[in-house]
Amino acid sequence: MQENEDTHWMRHALNLAQQAAEQDEVPVGAVIVRDGVVIGEGWNRPISTNDPTAHAEVVALRDAAKRTNNYRLTGATLYVTLEPCLMCAGAMVHARIGRLVYGASDPKRGAINSTTHALDTQGLNHRIEPEGGVLADESAALLQGFFRDRRRE
Repeated sequence: MQENEDTHWMRHALNLAQQAAEQDEVPVGAVIVRDGVVIGEGWNRPISTNDPTAHAEVVALRDAAKRTNNYRLTGATLYVTLEPCLMCAGAMVHARIGRLVYGASDPKRGAINSTTHALDTQGLNHRIEPEGGVLADESAALLQGFFRDRRRE
């Protein structure tokens, strides 16, 4: 059952990533789910908002905190189409996300398993259970197509 649920929510995140692409942003989408209900969602927006912190994960965390009227999102799962960077990993720890599910690995900036293991850092006051590779091919294909089109322009 968990695999089907993860796939369902990752497809939702992929739809959000497509919205980012339509706005000429790097196509990364994120959705936060608790008890089977979406409590936050977002997509990359650093270019359109002139905000270097407006990664999909941070936008979704802000949305969830606003909707729940609480910055602590205990028991929630964050689904994101690309392995989070160090900034986003830190934001998830501060928000007390319970579980992270991501699609494609990011060999250049991914801070969960690729460049570092940020969630395993000693001294963190909260632990997140990470799982990567859910719909990884679809997530990677969306990113590759976006950057291929950019190079053509």
